[in-house]
Amino acid sequence: TLSSSSAASDVYKRQVLNGTVVVPPQQLRIVAAPAAGLVETVRVSPNEAVKAGQTLATLRSTDLLEAQRTYLQALSAEELAKQRLARDEQMYRERIIAERRLLTTRAEHEFARTTLEEREQMLALLGMSEPDLRALTRSRRMAAALVVTAPEDGVVLEVKASAGERVMASAPLFSIARLVPLWINLQVPLPQAAIMEPGTRLVIPGTTARGEVIRLGRSVDMTTQSVTAVAEVQVGAELLRPGQVVQAAVTLRTAGVPQWRVPAGAVVRHSGRSWIFVRVAEGFLAKPVTVVAETPSLVTIRAPLTAEAQVATRGIQA
Repeated sequence: TLSSSSAASDVYKRQVLNGTVVVPPQQLRIVAAPAAGLVETVRVSPNEAVKAGQTLATLRSTDLLEAQRTYLQALSAEELAKQRLARDEQMYRERIIAERRLLTTRAEHEFARTTLEEREQMLALLGMSEPDLRALTRSRRMAAALVVTAPEDGVVLEVKASAGERVMASAPLFSIARLVPLWINLQVPLPQAAIMEPGTRLVIPGTTARGEVIRLGRSVDMTTQSVTAVAEVQVGAELLRPGQVVQAAVTLRTAGVPQWRVPAGAVVRHSGRSWIFVRVAEGFLAKPVTVVAETPSLVTIRAPLTAEAQVATRGIQA
């Protein structure tokens, strides 16, 4: 004889999940050495707040000297080509030279101008600011030191160079990040992932930090059989630290399908799905369900049941 019990209508509301605090990739900047050289000074330390344009370090670089030399050569060549063009235009108006010579002079000036722009861009890539470039143009005196500045406001997470160290071009020197908002990578078991969706709210117990899920992963970790959900924390983000392991209380949405708690023995696994047996007038009817969470004694399921529904809990083999 089968025995049955009513499905408990206690809706599963919250689930505590483990997660790791990370910096959103669009908020993390790696400051690299614009040229090979010797680190002369380091002006900041880890966890220090910096402003955009603030000096982080100075380098002495032979690459910078070479780039300035070629720039000054291109500057002189452009000025000479400009003078030649002005002279030939005047001579052409006076019908002293042919148009062909004027066209040649214009082409030479255009080539000199584009070469100068190329050298300007090279100095910009090496970190030379516009005021420094104007000073170089006026004085024609080359600078040996290269200033590395912060690209934006943020906090220095890591300093990867020290004074007196020789670095190669593009070697990472600093990592700077904006720490509001922050992301939490949640490890979500497959049953909970089935009912989680973007917009699901979460809080960090013991703090005022709260946010919501913005993205749910599609791949499953083979070891833990969990899915990674990314939650963004706007409120209380200053209470969290990148790399911190936290426990987040997540409020799961039912999306219109009620959730129920039934004894563990009431759920049967068959053909890759979960089932329960519901009492009907003719006996019992097998119905597929979605398992949300389970303990040794109780299983939380999603199923279109009513509070009066009775499910089999023993004698399932029969």
